[in-house]
Amino acid sequence: MLLLAVEAFKSKNFGLAADIYECQMLLLRDPGKQQDLLVKRADALAFAGKLNEAFEIYRKAAEIERLRPVHLENLIKYLSNSIKRNDGTHSQSNRQETNSYCVGYDAFTCRICYRFLYEPVTLPCGHCFCKKCLDREKTPVCCKECNDMTKFNDVDNYRVNVVLSSLLSKWFPVQLLAVHLRREGNGLYSEKMDSALEKYNKAIQIAPRDHVLYSNRSQINSSLKNYQDALHDAEMACKLMPLWSMGHIRKAQALVTLGKCEEALREYLVVIALDPESKLAKTEAQNILSDLLAPVTDQVHRRILDCTSLLSSRSRFKGGALNTSSCIITTSYKEYKNIIASDEKLTLSPTMSESKTDGSFETCSGGKRENQVNVCHPSVTNRSVFLKRSSSEDSQLDSSDICKRSRYEVTQNEQATSWSTVLAGLIDPTDLECSLCMRLFYEPVTTPCGHTFCLKCLERCLDYNPKCPLCKMDLKEYLSESKYNKTVLVENLICTLLPSELLDRQKVNAEEIADLSNLNKNVPIFVCTMAFPTVPCPLHVFEPCYRLMIRRCMEMGTKQFGMCLDDNLKGFADYGCLLEIRNVEFFADGRSVVDTIGKRRFKVIEHHQRDGYNTADIEYLEDIKVEGVTEKELQSLHDAVYDQALIWVNSLRAEQMERIVGHFGPMPEKNSEPQASPNGPSWCWWLLAVLPLQGRAQLPFLALTSLKDRLSGIRRVLLFMTRNRSSRRLCFLSNITHLHVYTFDMAVACKPNSMQRCILLIYIRKCQNNRNSMVVSSCPF
Repeated sequence: MLLLAVEAFKSKNFGLAADIYECQMLLLRDPGKQQDLLVKRADALAFAGKLNEAFEIYRKAAEIERLRPVHLENLIKYLSNSIKRNDGTHSQSNRQETNSYCVGYDAFTCRICYRFLYEPVTLPCGHCFCKKCLDREKTPVCCKECNDMTKFNDVDNYRVNVVLSSLLSKWFPVQLLAVHLRREGNGLYSEKMDSALEKYNKAIQIAPRDHVLYSNRSQINSSLKNYQDALHDAEMACKLMPLWSMGHIRKAQALVTLGKCEEALREYLVVIALDPESKLAKTEAQNILSDLLAPVTDQVHRRILDCTSLLSSRSRFKGGALNTSSCIITTSYKEYKNIIASDEKLTLSPTMSESKTDGSFETCSGGKRENQVNVCHPSVTNRSVFLKRSSSEDSQLDSSDICKRSRYEVTQNEQATSWSTVLAGLIDPTDLECSLCMRLFYEPVTTPCGHTFCLKCLERCLDYNPKCPLCKMDLKEYLSESKYNKTVLVENLICTLLPSELLDRQKVNAEEIADLSNLNKNVPIFVCTMAFPTVPCPLHVFEPCYRLMIRRCMEMGTKQFGMCLDDNLKGFADYGCLLEIRNVEFFADGRSVVDTIGKRRFKVIEHHQRDGYNTADIEYLEDIKVEGVTEKELQSLHDAVYDQALIWVNSLRAEQMERIVGHFGPMPEKNSEPQASPNGPSWCWWLLAVLPLQGRAQLPFLALTSLKDRLSGIRRVLLFMTRNRSSRRLCFLSNITHLHVYTFDMAVACKPNSMQRCILLIYIRKCQNNRNSMVVSSCPF
């Protein structure tokens, strides 16, 4: 039956589970087992929404033996989940929601500590955080903005962003001073607590909207036993950052020291709702509940009602019940956020010398509490956001007095302008210039050493040397990633503060892209080898200029460039083939293997150069079509040459054919319509690539626009290859005028293997090319 009750609880049939536990209790006499069943029944009743009955059962269980924290896990879970249900949000979205409450310098807020961005470090994903916050993070670091943790294994090597650090120092000197004071106070905390408090008092006078300062000062006041001051500081931290769990922890700790355990429990439940993984909040909430349920005198019943009021409206408990619930629990938590959101956002000027804030708390009697600032909007008071106690044993406080205690006086005339408006008068476009191109940052990226450049500027520098252009730090690992993410904050600053300059920069970039995307003018030319339409042409790219060229072809979306032979006079030949990139495989050092295939033939009209590589104005070539009798003759010639080519290909050795197919693919099928393609039959180009012809001999075929002439030329080459197959070596020797006969005899006499024969043929061909100046008198082996 107990297993059935467990299954019923898991399936959310809480009523059945409670009934089963009740029946089982009648069969047991062991007090220890009875207590466990009582707790389980109370859990089921609580999840069923019957809190009054549940707390009564918890009380009976506590009478047997004091409830341990483990007994209250389900109750804590239910209470915290109820807060989230009332809120209508989930804990994982709290960080994003909290960002909307970061007033003053929200764009310059670290998304880990939610304080002013100090010593900003840019992660590979492009988001910035405080260096100290990253140092405290577990490795591998998970970005709190994009949840990416694949690239952050070695964050220790990442340095402070130079551009952002200098900008923040220039724009927010007062906030940086507050950070320095906070750090000095942290250093004094362990030994000189009074001095630490003085540092924090000065910091809060400078930055009265920094929630972390109030939170830390609350801790200092607690250590100095200034518990009421600690509570005021914690309340201020919660007001400034409602969804920051640490603020509620500080408030709960202060309430405990003041003996307000019920209110402390409520704050711990808020913490658990915000951060379900908070072990501290869970443990403290369980301990407080255990104390509240402990059977001490006849006030137990009153304490039970106090606990049930955590999730009840004020109207349910009048008179006898102690009414201590704040609107964070009693009203919708979403309402609490809406009140804060409706509050006019207070924004700090970069220089607080003109701040209207006097940096003091007003007491209920109108006096001043030293070193405290009041933050409250009139609407907050009217809707009872802040803590109110209506117990007869507590003094009755007027809502206006409560507002005085925590009000930050702001009128419509005193409302501060947004940070973007303020910084617009301080911004200097040169602050956001790339040190390489001396223009406004475009697609800014930050290296691990902390220097920021335009994306394209950095890529071009890394093509030549894998080191930072400024500090010469080794960036091989950074280069191996080949994934550069824009620095989000720098880009947002440019978009917000320099919109007109950014528009001009975008126009210049658009003009460059349009120029690079033109496939008739300034077409990039790769000077290397012969390429043919429809034939694959794999390339190993390692020269910096061609790295840039390939990258531009990929970025522009054209994925095409020209291939030409070199020319001693003009730089490259007058005819070539346009290649299309099918795939690029990058290596860690920047080299790449580019898989391309020929598309169209072209003729060079004018030669140019751009950024270290050749370009050309070109016109495309197409075969001239024929009709009538000439077309029939062309068809007959086409079929005959194809058959002849097939015979030659089939006569090749198996290992030769295997290599050819691996490099160029299989021989294409015969075309039924030879003139269907403007480049002619694809098998012609495949055959020209396979035939043992030099590039200079292949180039005229590429320039021909007559398919008949191309087929006739291929037929002559095939006839030559076929007639001389049996006596290939003697035919080569007859064309070498200065080669001694005994050289060939020696080569034959040594009975070379297949590899040596290939070397011999290459050697003889080389001698043939240089027959006017070379005399060979010995075998090359």
